[in-house]
Amino acid sequence: MTCKLPNLPDARIPGHVAVIMDGNGRWAKQRLRPRAYGHQVGVRSARRIVRASHRAGVKALTLFAFSQENWQRPLTEVSLLMSLFVRTLRREVGSLHRSGVRMRFIGDHAEFPAELRTLMHDAETLTRDNSGLQLVIAVGYGGHWDVAQAASSLCRDGLPITPQAIESRLAVADLPHPDLLIRTGGEKRLSNFLMWQLAYTELHLVDTLWPDFDEAAFAAALSWYASRDRRYGRVPEAS
Repeated sequence: MTCKLPNLPDARIPGHVAVIMDGNGRWAKQRLRPRAYGHQVGVRSARRIVRASHRAGVKALTLFAFSQENWQRPLTEVSLLMSLFVRTLRREVGSLHRSGVRMRFIGDHAEFPAELRTLMHDAETLTRDNSGLQLVIAVGYGGHWDVAQAASSLCRDGLPITPQAIESRLAVADLPHPDLLIRTGGEKRLSNFLMWQLAYTELHLVDTLWPDFDEAAFAAALSWYASRDRRYGRVPEAS
């Protein structure tokens, strides 16, 4: 099912949207299905939102797919997620490339299967010159890790650690900070996602479980964002 996206002026469209895709397991449990089924259906939601972002004029979309804390889940679920990542990349990269999407993967990938690391590298290489939607997949990612690796990089180069210097070494230093964060699943926390970059991001927290988050829900998030008065610590302009 498709939904007409809101007709917003360019200044009211978030340039960078970040998403915490939460609720796959609970969605499956409600249907008496294994958690694996929820993750599989969640991929379809991700596909919908990538397409909707492109159509809406969003420039960058960052999806939180697998956190560093997710390694603590049962081994069977982690293995399933790794296999799902592999299948999804094999199936989706060609279509994304033809649509002009540039793919990027951020996080610590040292523990990922070699096949998955190769597929991520190949996807980045194939799409690196594309000028359409910048699709960032955060896998093996943690906000604390991001800041720590930035600081370590500065130390190795003998440079002073300042906010500006840390900013320049973050995993997506070349992208603007997210304008809008969408978190599904009803939780009210950031879960160690883009901790530095979300300092002044507008937070749209919804109860909808991720597999049910569709274009209508995305359109509602964009409309909500357009209604916000972003002041970055300033007072409202006098009327």
